[in-house]
Amino acid sequence: MKRHLAVAGIAGLTAATVLTGCASGDDDTLLVGASPTPHGQILEFISENLAADAGLDLEVEEFADYTQVNPALQAGDLDANYFQTPAYLAEYNDGNDGNLVSVAEVHVEPMGLYSNSVTSLDAIPDGAQVGIPNDASNGGRALQLLQTAGLITLAEGAGELATEDDIVDNPKNLEVVPQEAAQLPRSLEDLDLAVINGNYALEADLSPADDALAAEAGEGNPYANLLVVTEENRDDPQVQKLAELLNSPEVAQFIEDTFSDGSVIPAF
Repeated sequence: MKRHLAVAGIAGLTAATVLTGCASGDDDTLLVGASPTPHGQILEFISENLAADAGLDLEVEEFADYTQVNPALQAGDLDANYFQTPAYLAEYNDGNDGNLVSVAEVHVEPMGLYSNSVTSLDAIPDGAQVGIPNDASNGGRALQLLQTAGLITLAEGAGELATEDDIVDNPKNLEVVPQEAAQLPRSLEDLDLAVINGNYALEADLSPADDALAAEAGEGNPYANLLVVTEENRDDPQVQKLAELLNSPEVAQFIEDTFSDGSVIPAF
């Protein structure tokens, strides 16, 4: 499996091709955009252990900034991507006239509330600064976690896209500070707390089970990470092969063995 890291933009990707399932320029290669952790790790496991027997050749473009991945897919520079939740996908399609669809639910990464200085929920000081992701779907998800932890109350009916304007009770006078999601682990040096996506927590060696003051439950979690393609590629044979492998018992076992602390949980 070829793996590349796209730090900004989509440099290094080939131009979109006319044929479906071949943005890599090779009819037999599926080019997938992914976050490095855990998505890239899971795809690497598939490439090294399962893909050959399934007749699948994977090429993976790893993106440090997940906001770049859907535009690359919609532009035809990728055949598929693997990094996002249903809420993020819906938000992207609604805001960008997108035609992206999910073909498999793969895993859940519980979002957690972390701090370098605060050791318990009860010890959170009045007026503490709390970093949350600055995109609508993950920001709303973070606010829902703060509500579940008993730190704020959101207006009735505030859903997955809740914003700071939906906070109706804030007994600790928390100051919500939206930031780019990838920056939040580093921002713990300056913030009292931060609600961090599971993949970025993993990259920062943070565990929702061991390090988080509060974390989402795995069971019944609506934020499964998806394999996503354009509508016209939904039934592409290579895409379907990858979807089947991502939902295989072997991948479930790999996730459970590699992330035994519950930081990544199979969603199938």
